[in-house]
Amino acid sequence: MSHFATYMERNKAFANTGAKEHVPEIPFIPFEQTFVITCIDPRVEPAAVLGVELGEAIVLRSVGGRVTPAVLQDVAWISHLHEAKTPDADWFDLAVIHHTDCGSGLFADAGLRRDFVARGGYDDATIAGLAVLDPAVTVRKDVELLRSSPQLSSRVHVSGHAYDLRTGLLTTVVD
Repeated sequence: MSHFATYMERNKAFANTGAKEHVPEIPFIPFEQTFVITCIDPRVEPAAVLGVELGEAIVLRSVGGRVTPAVLQDVAWISHLHEAKTPDADWFDLAVIHHTDCGSGLFADAGLRRDFVARGGYDDATIAGLAVLDPAVTVRKDVELLRSSPQLSSRVHVSGHAYDLRTGLLTTVVD
């Protein structure tokens, strides 16, 4: 039996609840007007760490929680939808969260990175730049990237935060 079978069973239990009936009518406007970008690390699960419930927030997860071109494109699309389809609705907060002891820090290992770059044809400097060694430093860079992007509406409020795996606390780095 696959590991995913557990989740199939949990999904059956979920489907029998009324939770699915209480979701936003417009898919890109979550109840709490919040968009979270964070790491794929299972230790940084937004439902557990932030208490995010179904329909409250858009959650986008990437390696290190980094704002890559693909992440920027997704955020730009949601921003565009908001402007085009619901121009009078409230605008969302976009919170970027990086964390301590991030596995993306392994991008700083030149040998490991070299093998990865060769396998996928990636640019070494770009991949090296994705390493989160100090979340307070990298989250500032990603917030600036988002704030300076012409693809995002100026009505989107972007903030940056660092999550400490040891304490479980989230600290605002850029408000």
